[in-house]
Amino acid sequence: MDTIYSNITVSVTELKRNYAGILKQAEECPIAVLNHNRPEAYLLPAAHYERLMAVLEDLEDAKLVRERGAGPFVEVNPDEL
Repeated sequence: MDTIYSNITVSVTELKRNYAGILKQAEECPIAVLNHNRPEAYLLPAAHYERLMAVLEDLEDAKLVRERGAGPFVEVNPDEL
């Protein structure tokens, strides 16, 4: 059995019939789109997707900070800039 990462599910057929209503129901939560009772796709409201992308960018930045935290460092004299 596949794990479904959403509290709301719809079938592909239902999504075709009532796209606007389902999107309104989603508000800020993802919706799992099922095909033959298996997750086929996830429908994300734009605001949710944007927050998700911001979190991923933050995680990538944190990884770079950890990787570069030990150097090498370049000495710079601000007066020479």
